[in-house]
Amino acid sequence: MSGPGQTTDALAAPRARIAARLRSAPAVTVLCHVRPDADTIGSGLALALALDAIGVEVEVAFPGPWPLPEALGSLPGAKLIVEPGDLVGHPVAVAMDCASSERLGDLAAILRAAETGIVVDHHASNRGFGDIDLIDPAADCTAELVLGILDEADMAVDRDIATCLFAGLVTDTGSFRWARPHSHMVAARLLETGVDGQGWTRTLLDTHQFGWLTMVSGALQSAVLVPEAFGGSGLVYAVVDHGCSRTIDWDEAESVIDLVRTVGDADVAVVFKESAPQQWTVSMRARSHTDLVPLARSQGGGGHPHAAGFSASGPADEVIEKFLTAV
Repeated sequence: MSGPGQTTDALAAPRARIAARLRSAPAVTVLCHVRPDADTIGSGLALALALDAIGVEVEVAFPGPWPLPEALGSLPGAKLIVEPGDLVGHPVAVAMDCASSERLGDLAAILRAAETGIVVDHHASNRGFGDIDLIDPAADCTAELVLGILDEADMAVDRDIATCLFAGLVTDTGSFRWARPHSHMVAARLLETGVDGQGWTRTLLDTHQFGWLTMVSGALQSAVLVPEAFGGSGLVYAVVDHGCSRTIDWDEAESVIDLVRTVGDADVAVVFKESAPQQWTVSMRARSHTDLVPLARSQGGGGHPHAAGFSASGPADEVIEKFLTAV
């Protein structure tokens, strides 16, 4: 198996194996992670569209119970998404953008049951859980890795496929604010197919429901600065409780971390989001000095050195206190 920390040359072998297996497969199941974002769905739909174009039977799914955000449901190829209970489970299954099998929820069984389970991901915490793993922590997004697979398999990248890949790229780079030079080159290639870059960037990053304003107001009022945390590098955290988030789509709360992380007094920003009563999703971001992966793993999560997260349960004060103790 391939794994984290590979060089580009080391990725060539698993990429070639994946391309060959997909080319020879009569049918493929594409699995996206729980609470799907643009990278997992965009990557999954891009691969699905490419496979469908060459006559491969394909199905795409993500674990519930949360619905697909409206913006992601408007991506090309969304008609290929099926309900988890309707999955056939094909001989080849591909997990997209999942740092661990837990991110697949009950659908992890589909990957395990497949003749060939493939993992395509860019999270540094991913230790590999497929028969073939393509894991590159140096990549800005999983969509970039999918593009490499399509090229290796000699599958055409048309505007619809490029649109799905662009969705993953533009969101995971924060509209290219922290993108590597290579990502700009990838973007240029995708845009040359006719992708509406401005329109999709606005839809995915700059469009919110009116209730988002109330939610953001409550979250920012809850913000706490802990300057002594992380060896004096500083921590700022905020809370989005269920009362604030239940009136809007669950994915709207994801954007709060990008507001909290702008605080210059702290190297680390954290947002506690209550998805259901006493059920929390915790997002962490670091500016430069702090590697968040060990902390995320200690809490049962994972991610990247500067962007990680985990899940927790319990009353807000207990969840926060446990986290501060770990810090």
